[in-house]
Amino acid sequence: MINIREALPQDMPSVFELIKELAIFEKAEYELENTIENLFKDGFMSNPLFYCIVAENHNGIVGMALCYNRYSTWKGKCLYLEDIIVNENHRNIGVGKQLMNHLIQFAQQNNYPKIQWQVLNWNRDAIRFYESFKADFDDEWINVSLSLKK
Repeated sequence: MINIREALPQDMPSVFELIKELAIFEKAEYELENTIENLFKDGFMSNPLFYCIVAENHNGIVGMALCYNRYSTWKGKCLYLEDIIVNENHRNIGVGKQLMNHLIQFAQQNNYPKIQWQVLNWNRDAIRFYESFKADFDDEWINVSLSLKK
């Protein structure tokens, strides 16, 4: 039995473990700079920077989804899904689907016209997962970032 609920401050160590698991899966653990302390501070201040839900069973937290507000000049407010992560031992049993359905319901209830996210082009399992939701894939736009590290 999986329970989907809004994350609490005490869930952040488990959420961070899932984030580390994803970084390792994506062969980018050297990129991980976030901390549990940042998750506490940024997610539970008076104006939180993100919304997080967790999937838990009798063993504890086995999945999470983290999203935040994005603003589109064309669409207005949108929800940006930063990551949806399911522990490797709990994949292919519907946990991701429950998390995604919860986010869709959250977006609809809060009048978001769109949810956006990225997926790595080599992550075929994730692509198939998102295709099952009839997501639109865009091969026209190029991802761009500017690192401001000191």
